[in-house]
Parts: sequence; C-alpha cells; structure tokens
Amino acid sequence: MNFKEMEFIPLLFGNDINVYSVARAFYEEYGVKSYVYGKSEKGTCYKSKIIDYSFVKGADTKEVILGVINNFAKAHSDKKILAIGCGDNYVAAISKNKGNYEPNVIMPYMDIEVLEGLQDKERFYELCDKHGIKYPKTFVVTSENKDKPEIPFKAPFILKPANQIMYYKCHFEGQKKVFRLNSYEELLETLDKTYSAGYTDNMIVQEFIPGDDTYMRVLTSYSDKNGKVKLMVLGHVLLEEHTPYGIGNHAVIITEKDEALMNKFKAFLEDIEFKGFSNFDIKYDERDGEFKAFEINTRQGRSNFYVTGAGYNVASYFVNDFVYDKEMPLTMADNESLWMVVPKGVAFKYIAPQKYKNKMKQLIKAKKYVNPLFLKCDRGLERMLRLYKTHFGHYVKYKNNTGVH
Repeated sequence: MNFKEMEFIPLLFGNDINVYSVARAFYEEYGVKSYVYGKSEKGTCYKSKIIDYSFVKGADTKEVILGVINNFAKAHSDKKILAIGCGDNYVAAISKNKGNYEPNVIMPYMDIEVLEGLQDKERFYELCDKHGIKYPKTFVVTSENKDKPEIPFKAPFILKPANQIMYYKCHFEGQKKVFRLNSYEELLETLDKTYSAGYTDNMIVQEFIPGDDTYMRVLTSYSDKNGKVKLMVLGHVLLEEHTPYGIGNHAVIITEKDEALMNKFKAFLEDIEFKGFSNFDIKYDERDGEFKAFEINTRQGRSNFYVTGAGYNVASYFVNDFVYDKEMPLTMADNESLWMVVPKGVAFKYIAPQKYKNKMKQLIKAKKYVNPLFLKCDRGLERMLRLYKTHFGHYVKYKNNTGVH
C-alpha cells in the first residue's frame, strides 16, 4: 500500500474497534498510516495494513506512555505527533503527562483534574440539572455504606463501577460490565463480591429505565480548543452486545437528528469549556417522555465510526483544529447512515421493532451502511480469518446471552 506524507503522524493508543476506527478515519481522509501502541499482543489492529502496531506492556500507564510518546516524537522530530487515546485508561495516562512532552507532540485533551472531575456522577448530575438534562435516579455506594446502602428507589437496579480502570483490575465470579439486579438482596450480594475482590472506589446504583436496546441513544460531539462545539452526531442505538463484558457496547446504530436534545448538550459542553471529543449515553424514558443521560465519556466512543460513516470524519476534526488551526462551522449532523459490527442476520433477528428493520433495509439498499472493521484494502488472509471468526461468532454469543441484561 502507498501512504501519503503529511506534516503530522497519528499516534494512537489501544487495540480495539475504537482505535481501528480512528486509524481508518485517518487513512480515508489523509491516506496516512497510523502508529498504534497497545497493551494486548493481538486484537482488532493485528495484521492491519493501515496500522503499524506495537505491543508494549503497560502501555496505558503514565510512565510507559510518556516514554513511548517522547521517543516516537524524537524519532520523527520533523512531524507533528497527534497523541490520541482510544480508551479511558489511555486518555488518562496521556493527560497526566501534560507539560512533559516533546515540543512537536499534540495532546488534544483537557487537564486530568477536569477529566476525572467529569467522572464524578454527583458533579455530572449537578451540571445536568443546570442545563435541563434529565438523568436516572442515582445513589452512590461507597466503601463506608456498602454493607447496607439506603437506596431511595425500588428495584430493579442498575449497578456499575465509578472507576472502570480499577474495576477491571479486579476479578470475581459473575463479573459484568453493568449489572441489572432485580432485588435489594441481589444488590448486596453483588456489592460484596465486588469489594471482596479488591475494588475500593465507589459503585453507582441507578433506577432501571424500561425499554429494550432501541430506546438508547449515543451522542458524539467535538469541541474545539477554544471550548466551542463544532460537531454533534446523534446515533439511535438499535442493538447492543449482550455478553457480560459487552453490555452497553453498541452493535447497530442509525444516525438521526434531534436538534432540541443536541442543543441541551451543546450548552452543557460549552458551559464547562470542554475540549475534544465527548460521548454521551442516553436512554428514552417512555414513562415521562424524557431522554435520560447516564454519563459522559471524555473521548470518542468505541462506536465512533458511526460518525465517520455518516460523512463526518473524526480524524479531520483533530487535524483541522490542532494541526491546521482551522476555524470550523457548527455541524449538527442530519445524514442518515447505518453502522453495524454484527452480521446482518444477527441484527435482523435480535432487533424487535419492524419499523427499524425496514429503515435498515432501505439504508443497506442505498449503500449507506458500514462495518468499520471490513475495509477493502485491508484484507490480508490472516487478518480476515481472525475477523470472520469473531464476526460470525456473534450468532453464538447472542444465542447464548439473550436476556443477559
């Protein structure tokens, strides 16, 4: 493959669908190869032709990532180096080293104190109140009240860690990314397992909002270095993964526009002068007709190629803002597009409402759909064998995990 020489090099961190999607965006927009470092030896980026991948133990730690970035920057001193994290742990590690990078390194993130502050649910919900953004009833469990938390709402409960980085370093039987618990007794049992496994930070308990996967929305936004929102792309989630560690991961998304909803989050982001990509998980509550926000992710999401696939290339926002210092207009996306990371057969079988299946058929027929992992020029034999094994494995995963919510 032939790659273009540009004045910048994408230096990405991770090894999942998020990082591959960003690398693909850079390739499609600029024809460049991305250099990727991750803590897994094999994964989505393995044997990719558009990626130069390196396994580095501890690549998501502050000390290791600083060395990787600065060594790379010194070796390419004539280029601007865009250091982009594709996971919370990588973003945190990059941000923690602000002020210690080589002069040619571009770190498109806010200070770590601000990023970590937004993970504080109480602070986040205070900001939501200020801007008229609804959210589920929430209770914070701490190591002090974990044995008998006084939850002010009834089961079923949603339980998830406040600190995902710490949570995934702990291991226990029945561990999930997110739990749906049908009784107070189940809640106590799960909390006991979590804290007994070595987890010490807070756990978040929320009311369960009724509705299947099609009630979910994902909102991806880009705020420039001056804190002004320049892009908002709303995705209507039609299907999520149903495995214990995949709950909440999007599997099928159709883009749509809801300007009133977008404007609420625009005001939120500009009020806190947020910079970079942000990602909100939202659910429609049919009980009161309101959209409820769960949390903010201070990065582009795992499903970020739904944005690029709809015609709003995520890489171009990093480059136009930080490399070319280009003023960008505000875009509230209205292009319809279908994003899928599961086989069509899985999507059509497990998405319940027929109206969405009809829309999917229309977009597929119009060739307005994409699976970010299957790029025509990136189809080496070993890579494709691994991809197909994972891709068609979704049939088994959904069959075995239906109802895991």
